[in-house]
Amino acid sequence: MNGVLGVVLVLSGVCAAVANDARHDLRVGAAAVNLISDDSMVIAGSILPRFAKGQEGRLRAVAVVVERPGRSKLAIVSCDVIIVTRDFIDPAVEEIQRTTGIPASNVLVSATHTHHAPSTAVVHGYGRDEGFVDQLRRAIVQAVQLANAKLGSGPARFFFHLGEEKTVGGNSRRLLPDGMISWLGPRPEMGPPTGPFDPDLPVLAFRGPRGQLQALIYNHSTHTIGARRGNVRSPSFYGLAAQELEQQLGTVVGFLEGASGSTHNITRVPVAEAVERFKRAVRDGLERAECHRVDRLAAIKRPFTFKVRRFDEEVEDEKVVRYCRKYAAGRADAFIEVFREMRKQLAPLQGQPRRTWLQVMAIGDVAIAGVPAEYFAGLGLDIKLRSPFPYTVVVELANDWIGYLPDRQAHKLGGYQTWMGLHSYAEVGTGEQMAEETVDMLQRLYQARSPGAAGT
Repeated sequence: MNGVLGVVLVLSGVCAAVANDARHDLRVGAAAVNLISDDSMVIAGSILPRFAKGQEGRLRAVAVVVERPGRSKLAIVSCDVIIVTRDFIDPAVEEIQRTTGIPASNVLVSATHTHHAPSTAVVHGYGRDEGFVDQLRRAIVQAVQLANAKLGSGPARFFFHLGEEKTVGGNSRRLLPDGMISWLGPRPEMGPPTGPFDPDLPVLAFRGPRGQLQALIYNHSTHTIGARRGNVRSPSFYGLAAQELEQQLGTVVGFLEGASGSTHNITRVPVAEAVERFKRAVRDGLERAECHRVDRLAAIKRPFTFKVRRFDEEVEDEKVVRYCRKYAAGRADAFIEVFREMRKQLAPLQGQPRRTWLQVMAIGDVAIAGVPAEYFAGLGLDIKLRSPFPYTVVVELANDWIGYLPDRQAHKLGGYQTWMGLHSYAEVGTGEQMAEETVDMLQRLYQARSPGAAGT
């Protein structure tokens, strides 16, 4: 079906029932703010520090603001960085609330998890670029302010389609013949996956009264690693696809990373081809998207407490040494030392409580669940399965980062994502506890029919 004709038919068909009902009117604004970086900045996503030469695409903070006039307003922000942490996200959200009136509970800020941007994390063998982090904080605020200022005067409608892209990515935790779990790339001797992969590709679109796109968001669940031109700064395949779709569609496009702590591009699809596949999948979702009534625009943001897990230094060291000596021989000594240093930092913190955020949002019958970790796919699927909403979009690395969160079975199997370190330090069972809390929040949000924020 021709895209323009399809929009007209949908607007005159499914949306006709709400076209004259002001209760379903929306106003939508979207904006993107570029992040400035250079070759001197340490790049996140490796065990040892590395630097890139040059850049492809843009690194950005992308914001979409959705309002039910006189009732409630949400802001959804995605950032082309590896992680965001609450030490700079909380102040950004507070400034957003002060300058735009959007409640802090209604602002979600997430990372796309690109492994090709300056470091925003203190982890492994390097720190973070504090100047870049400060720039990111300011860009998040500015993106929301600009999006809020662009709220259209005419009524907008919400369109949604749950598609899939199952060729780029897969569960990357494979059992090796020696009983260890794979890490550092595919190996010919790898066994079957030890967990699931989530191929869902939700597409959320907002159209004005004449069918014009005002904003587009999509979501998928593969680790964001790979650049077209090798060792350059890049938003990787998800961000490149979003930016190229913007040029084609004439609207701001944002990407939200799904639960991908246990999934990578194990299928080894080249980045250039992955970009094309996601562009096709998103466009297909946009063509198929149906108009949804938005009888509520609401959010809940709740503190979540967990503990730093206790560990046996000798046992943890043996795990790292055994794997690295066999599968990372050229870098084994350096890797082993990095993990020892991280455990040294964590040793006095064992058993201590930590606090982070959980957040859920509702746009009509579509829910967004934000979790602050590299969340395992099985846990994300569990949230979707038990959510009372017809559609639930899981967004990891939302509002904070507390490292990898494997499920209990993954902890039993072991592997890099379970080794004690700044990248993985929550006690066993935290992933399941987070799923329980998130489902409870979704149920409360579903039951709260009154407009505005459902609570904190």
